[in-house]
Amino acid sequence: MRKFWNWVKNEGERTLFLNGVIASESWFGDEVTPQLFKDELLSEQGDIKLWINSPGGDVFAAAQIYNMLMDYKGAVTVNIDGIAASAASVIAMAGTTVNMSPVSMMMIHNPATFASGDKREMEKAIQLLNEVKESIINAYEIKTSLSRQKLSNLMDGETWLNAKKAVELGFADQIIFDGSHDNDEPQDAYAFSMQTVTNQVVAKCEQLIDNPKVAVSTLEKRLQLLKP
Repeated sequence: MRKFWNWVKNEGERTLFLNGVIASESWFGDEVTPQLFKDELLSEQGDIKLWINSPGGDVFAAAQIYNMLMDYKGAVTVNIDGIAASAASVIAMAGTTVNMSPVSMMMIHNPATFASGDKREMEKAIQLLNEVKESIINAYEIKTSLSRQKLSNLMDGETWLNAKKAVELGFADQIIFDGSHDNDEPQDAYAFSMQTVTNQVVAKCEQLIDNPKVAVSTLEKRLQLLKP
């Protein structure tokens, strides 16, 4: 088992680092790994600083970690110093306070899985993904107070948030190292949605097809470059 977390003990505080892929080797259906994390979490008392730099991973592992941190008696300060994407963003929502580095990013999207089998198996997989999405929205809704439809749309678009946009939408509370909170001037915030970009490109392609100045084959090649 490869641990994706690491505890550092300092005087008067506990620091937890969560780096890399969440449960890349084991967790789901594994009784040892979740219990080990829980035992380490509850081995001492006091407030926790949690540093996150993770592209995501197993959503079920993230859900259990989220629950453990939410149930923890001390305060949990989450600091995102690189990326909190996918399942890692769910864990971040457990923070009593969520801070982001000015150069960090958060990404939220729909859950995904691999499935095989007949039509009934595919329908079961779709149903599972729908329920998992609703459970993720629960965590986002508690933290941000955004509507479920708004959160669903953000997930549909695979939305990337810089620190200021994350604070603006309620996914984070403040920006680390930022002294601009004393300045009343508006700050730039940025969110990138793959779905929005694709839709805009398709709309432009349709306009150009109606009034062609570029070969359709060329436009199709450009559109393919945007697909993941």
